[in-house]
Amino acid sequence: MRLVNAELFKLRTTAIWWIMGLILLPLYAASLGFNWLSSYALVSGQADGGGADGQAQVDAASLPINIATNMYTTGQYMGVLIVLLLSAIIVTSEFFHLTATTTFLVTPRREAVILAKLGAGVIVALLVWALTTLLDLLLVPIIMDALNLPTQLGEPAVWRSIGLNALAFVLWAVLGVGLGVLIRSQLAATLILGIVYTIGTSVFQVIFALLTNYVAQWFENLQVLVPTTASQLMLSGTELPGNPPRWVGAAVLIGYAAVAGVVGTLITKRRDIS
Repeated sequence: MRLVNAELFKLRTTAIWWIMGLILLPLYAASLGFNWLSSYALVSGQADGGGADGQAQVDAASLPINIATNMYTTGQYMGVLIVLLLSAIIVTSEFFHLTATTTFLVTPRREAVILAKLGAGVIVALLVWALTTLLDLLLVPIIMDALNLPTQLGEPAVWRSIGLNALAFVLWAVLGVGLGVLIRSQLAATLILGIVYTIGTSVFQVIFALLTNYVAQWFENLQVLVPTTASQLMLSGTELPGNPPRWVGAAVLIGYAAVAGVVGTLITKRRDIS
């Protein structure tokens, strides 16, 4: 626990944590507004599925429980981006501030250092999740009332989605630490991960859509291999038509996190630190 506290102290002594916090709040507000408009379109029947299969998905998404689970996990998309970047910075800051050598001299067991960084990343992830969830629990009931829908807080599916949302934040933190080991430059890690997360997600969605339309229908189910899609799938209130089960999304995200954590630990143990 002392090593975890040390990692958190390193993060607190830099300006990056409160800069990320300032960025998170307007991004959360934008996400809440977007989800509100999307939910209004579903409730008012303005959403068009563009076909029989698409309409079935729209009809399922229009169910009050699915609108509720989507609203009560508002902030995940941008929240996990902040967690991903902060978790990577927990690693890359050692090389940016030239403290890596000192850290590994003080704690020669490198796997212990990586585990401490993973622990610090998980704590950061849970703090960001707690903040966004608290805001959701305060604001979403007001939005649900404006949509003429019950709050759905008595439904187990809502609390399951909130709990799985916490798991998603934790897994993205582990992924961030692992990727931070692979990309040692703090600037490069921030730019690469940020661009791949935001732009890359859209690019992969377009690629899978083209493959589905022009090659084979089964390519649609492979979209779950995109980490952001996998974490979104975990949170649905009911099984959505044309999508894999929720557990597939969780399995994919756990797989990415496990590989990143193991590979990151092995690379750190073998790599020369200077």
